[in-house]
Amino acid sequence: MRVFAISLFAGLAIVAAGAPPPQKPGASGPYKVLQTARVGGDGSFDYVYADSAARKLYVARRGTSARISIFDLDTLEQVGEISKTGAHGVAVDTKSHRGFASSKPVAVWDSKTFAPIKTIDVEGDPDGIMADPFNERVYVFSHDAPNVTVINAKTGFVLGTIDLGGAPEQAASDGKGLIYVDLEDKDSVAVFDAKTMKVRGTLSLNGKGGTCAGLAMDTKNNVLFVACRKPHVMVMLDAKTGKYIADLPIGNGCDGVVFNPKTKEAISAQADGTLTVIKEQSKSKFVVEQNLKTMVGAKTLTMDTKKNRIILISAEYKAPASGTRGTRGTMVPGSFSIIVVGSK
Repeated sequence: MRVFAISLFAGLAIVAAGAPPPQKPGASGPYKVLQTARVGGDGSFDYVYADSAARKLYVARRGTSARISIFDLDTLEQVGEISKTGAHGVAVDTKSHRGFASSKPVAVWDSKTFAPIKTIDVEGDPDGIMADPFNERVYVFSHDAPNVTVINAKTGFVLGTIDLGGAPEQAASDGKGLIYVDLEDKDSVAVFDAKTMKVRGTLSLNGKGGTCAGLAMDTKNNVLFVACRKPHVMVMLDAKTGKYIADLPIGNGCDGVVFNPKTKEAISAQADGTLTVIKEQSKSKFVVEQNLKTMVGAKTLTMDTKKNRIILISAEYKAPASGTRGTRGTMVPGSFSIIVVGSK
């Protein structure tokens, strides 16, 4: 089913509230870079994923030596590998102890032993991926239709597909049966039912942000944090009504956001080498708490929920040849790094 500008609840008019004045992020704040580990290895990369309970960190690499590298989340030493698997990201279902890659076909393995279990044929072009404990399902997202492939985490069976009517980026679950997904090309957030796999509607950003590429949620206060690239802002929406709450500036080139319910902070990573921390003072008041310098290109992130640390990945690149367009150059050998950010 194609979904465009319908509201989450029939007859609901979504009205933008007055935005607070822009705030300039500060350099000082509660966080600092604790460690930068140059782990090396060739191949392009996209998402990073922390299995905090099992103390494992997954990094998907693509290219001629496609693989998923697995690191110890505490020491950052490599402890395993899922070979011959080219993917954008990883998700782990902690109950069934199964790992899933947004590869084509989707690779499945035992998250304790890293032994391969099976592969799952899927349509589209797998990109993002999310495991939702609510009903033990894994969602594989694709910019091409079908936009969502729904997999039973325990059995590995495909339960169905969902057409969101746009290109999905990051997703968030409210833990009660609703899944929110930002649509990069529609400047909106799609909402679908985790039980029925039916789209409920879309929430507009009301012209406050565009090219949204990151999404996180405060499930207690029902606040969505939507990270945008054009302009570089974080837009806060009421998840129940879709009502615009506020927007604040972030860095350039965001591709991921996390929300820490312990600290009430939404944290976004940007390709310009900044990490923006937005503090939720109440469900209607937000401030930019910090704009931390990390590493250029570190635009995706994950959270170690046990230690309240942020993990990012990036690498150094040689300048492209003169006159070359559409490339950032070649990766400096051995420069691929894992960056750990935590409290001072």
